[in-house]
Amino acid sequence: MKQKTVLITGGSRGIGAAAAEAFAGAGYAVALGYRHSRAAAEALAGRWPGQVLPVQGDVAVCAEVDRMFAQAEQAFGTVDVLVCNAGIAAQRLFTEITEEEWRRMLDVHLTGAFFCCRRALPGMLRQRWGRILTVSSMWGQVGGSCEAHYSAAKAGLIGLTKALAKEEGPSGVTANCVAPGVIDTDMMAGFAPQEKAAIAGETPLGRLGSPREVADALLWLASEEAGFITGQVLGVSGGLVV
Repeated sequence: MKQKTVLITGGSRGIGAAAAEAFAGAGYAVALGYRHSRAAAEALAGRWPGQVLPVQGDVAVCAEVDRMFAQAEQAFGTVDVLVCNAGIAAQRLFTEITEEEWRRMLDVHLTGAFFCCRRALPGMLRQRWGRILTVSSMWGQVGGSCEAHYSAAKAGLIGLTKALAKEEGPSGVTANCVAPGVIDTDMMAGFAPQEKAAIAGETPLGRLGSPREVADALLWLASEEAGFITGQVLGVSGGLVV
């Protein structure tokens, strides 16, 4: 049986890096997408020689997505699992969001996922098996103050995932979404310890989530055991959003 291949965008740090470790540990060949963090991507690949391949590109640029997939396919064959994780975050009052900031937020999160899914699906459809996994956010479910552009992009990912689940299900391809809550990644670096503690206190489980906990949810949704699950949003938020 062919070793399954996963392509993970935004794979050099945070949730993406944890996902790469989880999938590699489960025996997948991993195409590790990154934009700027070359050193981090190569360091992670160095821990899994021959099994993890860094592929550089900006998911918001169609030609660069094509190049990433071509490199992955040349090394490993058809991409069986796609994890759309690339993202950026910013806090702005709605009235202060510029047109450029709005477009970049949607381009990275939503248009990037569109380019990646469109590129991945032909191979999945040919083999009548595939997994599309998107990483949204609890703010895509309920909206976040001072994060309207981020919330809109993440909500768009949920809609895209649900639509793909209906369209591609007859061909054996599932599409699911993970919606993390507050996860202790470098996106939290700007928060003071007391601010993190306050957020943890609002969470029913009383703590922040770890990148590995999100990664494990993604790994399970990619498995055969999750083969009858599609079009779902799995919250990994410690109960903060139910």
